[in-house]
Amino acid sequence: CPTPADLRPVNGTRVCAQLYADNSAYYDQCCAGDVLVVEPDSDVPYMPYKWSARTSSLVVGTRCELQVWSRRGKKGNTRKFNA
Repeated sequence: CPTPADLRPVNGTRVCAQLYADNSAYYDQCCAGDVLVVEPDSDVPYMPYKWSARTSSLVVGTRCELQVWSRRGKKGNTRKFNA
């Protein structure tokens, strides 16, 4: 997986988090498959199509926090992730 400080695309803009579709028990094979990029100050009450219950691993960038809910529309239990 990339380190939190590595979450910068080629053009240099900041990325707050990356969610990955594939995971593995072997660390060198984690953070694989499709990637969903979360930009700074994003407010997304619904997961994009095909991403609901699909995220298996994530990396949160430095100086960022990712808050998720167990139900759509920002309902249910919540959890916060940071670097």
